[in-house]
Amino acid sequence: MSKRLFATTLAFALTLTAPFAVAAEKKADTKAAETDAAKAPRLSLLEPVKDFGTVPKGEKLDWSFEIKNTGTSDLEIIAAKPACGCTVADFDKVIKPGATGKVTAHVDTTNFAGPISKAVMLETNDPSAPSAQVTIAAVVKPFVEAFPNGFVRYNMIQGDVEKQSVTLYSEEETPFEIVKIESPSDWIKADFAKLDSASALPKVGRAGQNQYRLDITVGGDDAKVGPIAEKVHILTNSKHQPDYWVSVTGVIRPSVRVEPTGINFGEVAPSDAAATRTIVLRSNDLKTPENFVVTKAESGVPGVTTSVKPTDKKGEYEVTLQVGKDAKPGAIDGNVTVYTSDKVKPSIVIPVKGTIKSAS
Repeated sequence: MSKRLFATTLAFALTLTAPFAVAAEKKADTKAAETDAAKAPRLSLLEPVKDFGTVPKGEKLDWSFEIKNTGTSDLEIIAAKPACGCTVADFDKVIKPGATGKVTAHVDTTNFAGPISKAVMLETNDPSAPSAQVTIAAVVKPFVEAFPNGFVRYNMIQGDVEKQSVTLYSEEETPFEIVKIESPSDWIKADFAKLDSASALPKVGRAGQNQYRLDITVGGDDAKVGPIAEKVHILTNSKHQPDYWVSVTGVIRPSVRVEPTGINFGEVAPSDAAATRTIVLRSNDLKTPENFVVTKAESGVPGVTTSVKPTDKKGEYEVTLQVGKDAKPGAIDGNVTVYTSDKVKPSIVIPVKGTIKSAS
């Protein structure tokens, strides 16, 4: 009976003291957290947003955001990640307690117009602010612009020449003038002419301001085959935007497609099926492919003959290479020359390799 009474009394006592123990434990945890917080770094942004107001298109915006550490331990900037259209030039990786660091951001407004807002996300070791954001804002105003667009695009064949035009206008108050034009290559030519009042475009630029037609001519035999990614530089007397760039994009395709561009017979006997190979030549001119003609093919490879015939497709020819039955065993190493009516590639050289083995 006495044991049961003792157990009951002990349980009752624990019930009374448990809340006090929990409260004491919570108080100790809170005190420890406050101690840790007192020792932590603290990020303070003195100016999280830099608004440049209205800026001319093409202006480079640079700003160093000041970051103060109001904590009691080192503030670490782990990363500074810029949004699209913004770059981070530099940032202080460690800022001592009470000191001020900087994050320098750069925005090039060349490809923007209207309101912009470019942010940089900061990752820090501040437990209360593990991430923070600084922003460069502005309203980008074009003082020189092109109609209908600030670019021209070409899809053409090597050897052809094509001209496209845009109209340049300005929002400047003083008379707008083109001073000079710089072309990126000899096969991209640009000329300009001032438009008279009758030819000027309505409702673009400042009323009564000068306008210019810019003619960009691309192509010729020296044009590079492949994608076009160039810019024509226009220098003007504009106070706010003296430099203007017109992008020249597109693709220049070869005038003739050759498949394959080389032949390797491998190790072959004159009687093998592999002793006959075919090369296909076709015009890339989609408008008048019939203008392309293969006139003849000459073999410079001993033991290999050639023949030419048109296919049922306009502007397409087959050149057949045949290892002769009397070809001597040994290495095949030479070229086949195909002659065409193409003005860019009147002759096409095709390398031929392989080994002729004896019939036995």
